[in-house]
Parts: sequence; structure tokens; C-alpha cells
Amino acid sequence: MFDIITIGDSTIDTFLILDDGAKGCTLTKDKKLVCFNYAQKIPIRHTAQSIGGNAANVAVGIQKLGRRSTIITELGDDINGHTIKYELEQTGVDTAYVKLIKNKETRYSIVLNYCSERTILSYHAPRNYTLPRLPQTKWIYYTSLGKTFEQIQTKIEAYLVKNPSTKLAVNPGSYQLSEEGIHHIKKLLPKIDILFVNKEEAEKLVGGGNNIKNLIASIIKTGVKHAVITDSLKGSYTFDQGTYYAMTPYPIVAKAKTGAGDAYTSGFLAATMYGKSIPEAMQWGTANAGGVIQEFGAQKGLLSKQKLEHLITLYPRVKPKKI
Repeated sequence: MFDIITIGDSTIDTFLILDDGAKGCTLTKDKKLVCFNYAQKIPIRHTAQSIGGNAANVAVGIQKLGRRSTIITELGDDINGHTIKYELEQTGVDTAYVKLIKNKETRYSIVLNYCSERTILSYHAPRNYTLPRLPQTKWIYYTSLGKTFEQIQTKIEAYLVKNPSTKLAVNPGSYQLSEEGIHHIKKLLPKIDILFVNKEEAEKLVGGGNNIKNLIASIIKTGVKHAVITDSLKGSYTFDQGTYYAMTPYPIVAKAKTGAGDAYTSGFLAATMYGKSIPEAMQWGTANAGGVIQEFGAQKGLLSKQKLEHLITLYPRVKPKKI
């Protein structure tokens, strides 16, 4: 029996940390555009590599917090694919369901880190996804997949019918929220126990609007039991038993923000597995994200249970508040 099965694509992430003071780089006033002078050499201050992808990050995060995880992911039978599998094994994540596909490439991303924020260039290797027979698990975490994800989702739904005690957490990826995929994700909403989305993703699912409470209410109306919305530096929001909660991040200086959302998710889910309340789960998620942003890469800063609980004690005044 696993505590959680994570299902999604995995990647190799290469981080290029740009010099914040480089003359060839500019950030527009509204912080929506990073601009480079055409045909100019841009200095890089530091580089790093790590495995990534929502499914891998959450599997590692939950394993590090003391719960048993396995991952279902398809990799190319190349250097990157074997590296990902090896690194997952080193963290203790079960890799029995990692599939290496001959003559195929593994997904990879180039992450440009500038002024502590990241811009990601992603290569999505084509896949014809298949789902192995799932073992017994308390939770399924279903996340980013590319084209043909629908056949995986259909089998997940069938598994949930046969195993009604298994709970489902979902964080849809960019293709699943695209014009081609969003219809299928919307069909899954009534079966979701916890939906993790950022504010922009929530708006794609249920329509626009700047009011977080209205967004959460609209998601709950679809049948989702709990909705967690993150909004960058503003923090996270959720709803439980008639009460809306908001929590700001801990006052930690960020080196990079890649993986912060996945760290929050793994902290929140692990807290739930330990029987914590929803407000406590928000603290766990926020603390785990606070660990990740102090390192480059989505996994290096993931916290152990002991370190996570200690970080929470350092900021006793930063707690979820009713809104």
C-alpha cells in the first residue's frame, strides 16, 4: 500500500542564472516581459541541473516528509531518462512504474532565472501514454501530461470507481488546460478531492475575475471537495467547512522560485496524510515552498518533516487567516 502514486511527465531542468545587473537584460515595468538585446551575449552568473516535473517533484517531496510514494512516468531511453530514474531511486521514491521507452527522448527544460523569477523553455517529447495496472494507494496525484493524456485519465477514473477509498489530488498542466485538453479536465472535477491551481489556472477553469473567494466558490460548485489557489507572492487561499483562508509566504529571501508550487503541494498533501487540519496543511505547504526557494532546482531545498516543523516555529505570527 502506497501513501501516494504520482502520475505525470518528468524532466531534466537546466538552470541558467542570469546576472541581474546585465546590461543586455531588462524587465518591463509590469514584470510581464523579460527582454534581451538581439544578437548580444548575455552573461550567466551560475548554472545548475536537476530533475523536475510536477509528478517527480511531489513524489520526492512527500517521500522526504516521511510518506511512501511511487511515480508513474514515461521517459526516453536516453541519458536524461536514466539520470531521472537514478535520482528518484536515491531519494527513496519507488520506481517500479517508471517506463523507459526505446528510441525516444526525455522531456527537458531550460529555465532562465532573472531577478529571482523564472522563465521556462520546455521541450515536450511526443508520447502515446499507457497506464500500468495501479497498485493499492491512499492517494493519486495526477498532473502535467501532453497529448493523448485522455486515455490515462479514463483509466484513473475507472480505478477510482473500483477503489472508492482512494483520494484524488490534481494539478493540471499547461496542455491539459489548453483549448484541446480543458474539456477533459473539466469532466474530472467532480471526482477531485483536492485541486491545486494558481490564480491564472483557476481563471481558465471557471472564468475570469480577480476575487479569489469567487474563484474558489466557482470551483467548489463543480464538485471539487477542496480547492487550493496559489497567487505568487500574495500566498495561498483555500476553503474548509464554511470558512475561507488566506496565508502569506514566510519572509524568506528567494534565490529562485522554480518548484515552489510543487513543494507547497507536497507539503499540503503530506500534512493531510498525517491528519492535520486544512489551516495546518497550508502552513506545511508554505514552509516547504520556503525551503525550495532558497535553492536552485525544484528538489534540493525540499524539507524533511523535522526541518519543516522547525521552520514553522520560526514564524509564529505567519498563520492562515480567515477572509
